[in-house]
Amino acid sequence: MKKLGSLLLALCLVFGLFTATANAEGVAADEIKVGLIYIGDENEGYTYSHYKGAMEMKEALGLSDDQIVVKWLIPESEACYEAAVDLAEEGCNIIFANSFGHEDYLFQAAEEYPEIQFCHATGTKAATTGLDNTHNYFTGIYEARYVSGVVGGMKLQQMIDEGTIAVEDAIVGYVGAYPYAEVVSGYTSFFLGVRSVCPSATMIVKYTNSWASADLEKEAAEALIAEGCNLISQHADTTGASTACEAAGVAIVGYNISMIPTAPNYALTSCTNNWAPYVTYAVQSVIAGEAFPSDWCKGYVDGAVALTEINEAAVAPGTVEKVAEVEAALADGSLHVFDCATFTVGGETITTFDTAYGFEGNQLVSDGYFHESELRSAPCFELRIDGITEK
Repeated sequence: MKKLGSLLLALCLVFGLFTATANAEGVAADEIKVGLIYIGDENEGYTYSHYKGAMEMKEALGLSDDQIVVKWLIPESEACYEAAVDLAEEGCNIIFANSFGHEDYLFQAAEEYPEIQFCHATGTKAATTGLDNTHNYFTGIYEARYVSGVVGGMKLQQMIDEGTIAVEDAIVGYVGAYPYAEVVSGYTSFFLGVRSVCPSATMIVKYTNSWASADLEKEAAEALIAEGCNLISQHADTTGASTACEAAGVAIVGYNISMIPTAPNYALTSCTNNWAPYVTYAVQSVIAGEAFPSDWCKGYVDGAVALTEINEAAVAPGTVEKVAEVEAALADGSLHVFDCATFTVGGETITTFDTAYGFEGNQLVSDGYFHESELRSAPCFELRIDGITEK
């Protein structure tokens, strides 16, 4: 029995058991310093949502303005490493970075500053760095995308029922940033939400190869509309698509922020992240001197994702009630976004999922659904399901 206990202890040490020891003594709340590295600024929806979460953390924990240090407009390059080093040298006890391409640079700094915790949004490598101070975090945004898809699907079905469009014209256009699993997971969950209430729906995805470009997103939306799309959504960070939709008279479901100010007649709602739960939790852990996991992901139940205001002047009748029904089903576990019975790949139902991320066989597909963001925080769903075309 003693040997077994020693073996388990050794395994815990090898694999980090949730990670890292934070500073065992903790840090006084009035002395802690928090560093933030952002790809954009307050004018870009994705970064704004991160900053908003950090400000909510500041208020919740009673921190002062001078305890928060922000590095704005940091590209996915060596500049991120330099920003992280600057923040470490300024005395930050915990540092966050919010863009996928920041990860390697942030964790390079983590290796040099083992006493500081480094937290990266959307990344995949924290659990495998061998470092005690690296963390990845994400939200279950796929849940909110599904619900926002239901909103969009009801609008499409209304147009079919009223004879505004034909059944075959229930075409969704999606403005995507990059062909990464994060974006694929997002557009697929949105599409499944649409198709749950509008079964004839199909989708066209057009990539901008940029996280945030108002011009490229506007151009992509205009091209999708020209191809016959009667509903637009996005995994891109500006109001470019909503501007195009308002001008063309096409319904849009946005991301991160409400698009109603830029498309008052055609914006239905947006799915949005709430980063406050994680940032608050991570900073509080450092204050308390407590370890926190290398991967964190929460969804509707924990208030980490939501819909923005529903534009009742633009949505289909009954939308608010349907949203409440779907949200309740997600919360009680009776609805799974990636239910394998609701989609096919090459005409086949998926029963296993092999991935380059180290999860083999059917670990991610069990009980009839794909277990997104459960074995790691970042999205793993990168299957190209039937009904969707990428361009």
